[in-house]
Amino acid sequence: MQAGIRGLTTSLNSAGKYMYKSPEAAVDHIIIGGGVVGLAVARALLQCFPDKSTILIERHTRPGEEASSRNSEVIHGGLYYPPNSLKTRLCLRGRQMLYSYCAKHDIPHRRLGKLVVGREGQREYLAKMHAKARALRAPPHWNHSADPQVLPTEILSGVAARECVPELAREITSALWSPLTGIVDSAALLNSLEKDIRDAGGTIAYATRAVRIDIDAAAAERSSGGPGWVVQTVTGTEENDGNADADATLARVLINAAGLGATSVLNEILPPARHVPIYFARGAYATYRGPGVRDIQHLVYPADEASTAKGASFHSLGTHLTFDMAGNVRFGPDIDWLSAPNSAKHDEEVWEPHLSPDEERAHSMHASVLRYLPGVKPEGFQPDYAGIRPKLAPPGAPFQDFVVRTDYAEERKGRAPMISLLGIESPGLTASLALAEMVVEDMLAKTNEKRIETKII
Repeated sequence: MQAGIRGLTTSLNSAGKYMYKSPEAAVDHIIIGGGVVGLAVARALLQCFPDKSTILIERHTRPGEEASSRNSEVIHGGLYYPPNSLKTRLCLRGRQMLYSYCAKHDIPHRRLGKLVVGREGQREYLAKMHAKARALRAPPHWNHSADPQVLPTEILSGVAARECVPELAREITSALWSPLTGIVDSAALLNSLEKDIRDAGGTIAYATRAVRIDIDAAAAERSSGGPGWVVQTVTGTEENDGNADADATLARVLINAAGLGATSVLNEILPPARHVPIYFARGAYATYRGPGVRDIQHLVYPADEASTAKGASFHSLGTHLTFDMAGNVRFGPDIDWLSAPNSAKHDEEVWEPHLSPDEERAHSMHASVLRYLPGVKPEGFQPDYAGIRPKLAPPGAPFQDFVVRTDYAEERKGRAPMISLLGIESPGLTASLALAEMVVEDMLAKTNEKRIETKII
């Protein structure tokens, strides 16, 4: 395990700036977080419960400003993770839903296919990945008429792989072909989900952050319709004076989809001894213009990082080749773990200073890419952007799945749920619609009869 990496265990109100306030209004659903997952959940709630009030709050001035817009924009096939994990199940179903949604709403996307390429010592790893893909069963809600085969793959020889990617290294002796992998315009996807929410009567409050959360213990005595969560929020980007500027709203259902800040939201309702730590890993991307990538039409991933991990960590899928929607080549991400300073009060204090492009890291990708594309030149790499991935485990830890947990304002009766989605990193973009389907259809709708039969796509 990498030494010196500290997780962050703060809560929203760690500094004690905000005192309890009685709620001034009540709503049925509050979603914290306006990334792709939060937007997808809000949309699904409005589809399933059209007569209920739904508010989404987002600390930035527009959607998806954190992980949702700073990733590879890949629609993943579902190859890498343990078969029974949420990451596999939700990636498979989410891929199916995302392609359907993009086609229906004219979201730019391309089904390019992906080659996972390996050297002689990695042939067995690729063969096992292929066997796992063939054995996968359809996840819940799977539409067999849209995709009768869950995850088609094919093992290729090195010669066949070079027919697809002519400039692959001669040391590449085998590859795994995944035809259902693709790319998507994440900005267009975010804008479309935002429009769906507004068209369905939902409210989105930008530049609004949650600053304190409490169980509303006195709700029943006030005849306010049952227990819930008092969510205090402040609006605006400037520093405020504390409670005087905070609004307090009672939520019957609270969805914590805060991404990089999700553990801070959850820790707000947990005693300090049970606080959940979060770790941050920075991934940088670089555009590439130059030799060594002639006639490449597919995504190319190295097997190196995944296979040498021996199925243990999955912290990175390697510095891979992808494209933007204009067809430009992009490499990334690398991985650089960030350690929380002792004085950090909020998650942004850890990761926000690390979002600037870095010339040195762009050039350091060259050595990684050379292992499978030996013709690339260092001067062709130009820093593009960096993103932060929320990790629930430190470097060197075993595989960590998505975590979806429920806490209740009234535990004994199971009322007023707070559903927290934690560690939603890759393949979170691909899985976003399936995460929403699971939260709304499988976790909320089954306990609420006042719903309509709407299939979420």
